[in-house]
Amino acid sequence: MPAAIVIRRAYAKLNLALAVGPPEGAGSARPGWHRIASWSCAVALADEVRVRRLAEGAASTWSFACAPDAPRHIAFDWPVTADLTFRAHALLEREAGRSLPAAISVTKRIPPGGGLGGGSSDAAAALLALDELFGLGLGADRLRALSAGIGSDVAFFIDGADPPRPALVTGFADHVERTTAARCGVVLIVPAFGCATPAVYRAFDSLSPGPIREREVAEMSRSGRPIEAALFNDLAEAAFALHPALRSLRERAGRAVGRPVHLTGSGSTLFVVCGPGEARALADRAARSLPEAAVVATEIVGSGAGETAP
Repeated sequence: MPAAIVIRRAYAKLNLALAVGPPEGAGSARPGWHRIASWSCAVALADEVRVRRLAEGAASTWSFACAPDAPRHIAFDWPVTADLTFRAHALLEREAGRSLPAAISVTKRIPPGGGLGGGSSDAAAALLALDELFGLGLGADRLRALSAGIGSDVAFFIDGADPPRPALVTGFADHVERTTAARCGVVLIVPAFGCATPAVYRAFDSLSPGPIREREVAEMSRSGRPIEAALFNDLAEAAFALHPALRSLRERAGRAVGRPVHLTGSGSTLFVVCGPGEARALADRAARSLPEAAVVATEIVGSGAGETAP
């Protein structure tokens, strides 16, 4: 008998290193877009996506709740039609050519606007759960191809492994090369505010960015060794210019833990990498010095393997 409910964890993502190119010109297939090279890794912090199959002809429903242990209170102030799980469901209905009546509930831990890919991860979890629940047989390769219609980050989270394996993500985030596992602890520093990705990219464009540093990111991601001083994020200065409080938080966090502090994605989450057993002690030190931020001790997950997805 087919499953009536599928529950999936939707993991947060760190950009351990992120190179961003200048906006594409008018002659490009995607004018105004930016090519990237990202060393992307999932971390243990995760949302939960629960999909329950409903009777034929029933109307699909969505519900959202904040987990008690979420690092930041989440206000669900967006219309359901704007949520990426709604768009994932609509995408698969179009692909299947029929209705897929389901009750979709999302329990959130990953803060929106944090640069952790929570919405994209939720969408990927919904795609995988619906494919399984309704026996569509699409599989990871087809779902990755379809996911471009939802958002460029979704493809990273669609993997044959759970959690998704580390990857070198290039192009317009549409080329995913699974890479060597990165074994390390992570401390997340989550401000009380988020960063709007379009605004950060506009600020980045105003800085007249140079050629994309894809080779640097590729070498790091294939080594699986996150050397603290070598990690970088080309969007960091743009995010700090828009949010001086974020720059201040990064500086104070660095003094508190005595290590480099990095930005993931377009912000606002900061992170510190450390040895597998060091995260809790570093998180405690950071939390004592940064009362205005939530501090989370976690780790990179995903086994890693050499596989390339289009």
